[in-house]
Amino acid sequence: MFVDKAKVYVKGGDGGDGLIAFRREKYVPEGGPGGGDGGKGGDVIFRVDEGLRTLMDFRYQKHFKAKRGEKGRNKSQHGANADSMVVRIPPGTILLDDDTGEVIGDLTRHGQQVVVARGGRGGRGNIRFATPNNPAPELAENGEEGEERYVTLELKVMADVGLVGFPSVGKSTLLSVVSAAQPKIGAYHFTTITPNLGMVEVGDGRNFVMADLPGLIEGAHEGVGLGHEFLRHVERTRVIIHVVDMAGTEGRDPFEDWQKINDEIRLYNPALIDRPQIVAANKMDMPGAEEYLASFKEQVKRVRPDIEIMPISSLTRQGIQELLYRTVDVLEQIPDEPAIEEVAEVSERKVYKFKAQNDNSFTITRDNEMYVVHSERIERMLKRLQMNSHDAILKLARTMRHMGIDEELRKRGAVEGTIVRIGDFEFEFVEGSSYY
Repeated sequence: MFVDKAKVYVKGGDGGDGLIAFRREKYVPEGGPGGGDGGKGGDVIFRVDEGLRTLMDFRYQKHFKAKRGEKGRNKSQHGANADSMVVRIPPGTILLDDDTGEVIGDLTRHGQQVVVARGGRGGRGNIRFATPNNPAPELAENGEEGEERYVTLELKVMADVGLVGFPSVGKSTLLSVVSAAQPKIGAYHFTTITPNLGMVEVGDGRNFVMADLPGLIEGAHEGVGLGHEFLRHVERTRVIIHVVDMAGTEGRDPFEDWQKINDEIRLYNPALIDRPQIVAANKMDMPGAEEYLASFKEQVKRVRPDIEIMPISSLTRQGIQELLYRTVDVLEQIPDEPAIEEVAEVSERKVYKFKAQNDNSFTITRDNEMYVVHSERIERMLKRLQMNSHDAILKLARTMRHMGIDEELRKRGAVEGTIVRIGDFEFEFVEGSSYY
């Protein structure tokens, strides 16, 4: 089964806790602090593997959690950092933050990778807090929580050549003739409902990847007939082979077919209309095809004189080899990767950036007689500090004083004994001292 969209949950590993410990060594007078730092939590990394062609694996595994770092040890030993979790994805995958729609990464090359969820930092042990004024601190930090989010993965097939055209014009048959791919072929519309890939050997040592993209219909740019699901795969192809039923076996005019499909591509993404295009005039073995071809060439020349038209028949293999030679010649003249200009819906998405964690801003609100302080920095500190020690409370009080929270509380009317709440913690405001 071909899967080209998935939603997963990712979480970086939590950092290991720092340790409060003291040295107990012979011949070391006074001992001193010896608690080591906790290890860093593992990152969640998405990495491109060129051997994958679908997001099928993400149908069965939707949660990815990296391991947490080890706790700090005594004798000033650092806890081990956790290994990163590497998740393999196929080339051509776009990673989006599901909540904000921001683009985290657009990965196209083998080995390319991006950190999707960073692991938390390890907590510092009490050896880090020793000062001349406090040589034996009973203070350590908990490990920082790893980042977590839901991520949407969108796959756009990475192929050198994409076959486009109305349903039942012979795209799947052409792919089966020129490659070892075995797409489903039937005499009804939308036989192909997912892209099929095949490696094409031209015969002179050159090769390329061809994708049979499901048939497009009028209104596809608006999502008609799963149009967006089909059209997004065209964006990654370097050359478009537009297959046209030159015999008009469905009762349609070949030139109108060609115009309608090009209009859908242009309306979906105007940049795609400038992508190199070869028209494969298929079914030339059918009666009336020659007459249609002559008229078709005249009409196309008036609109797009740069378009090359090559008559073929997938059934009798007429003109197939010439089409392959011409296609590989065009591929050699253009860059390995097309200049991707995403559709408006994608181009308007913001690129995700990791946020700095040194914001000193805060707000204070009133809840009856209680003052509630909102500050990312202080709330993060409360999570990290091991608040069962006097030293930890003093450190929190000093930080709040330096940030100006004390002064602001006084201006708002806080007096001795006023209850102050931060996150899940409540303190008494004590003038000239700290919070207890």
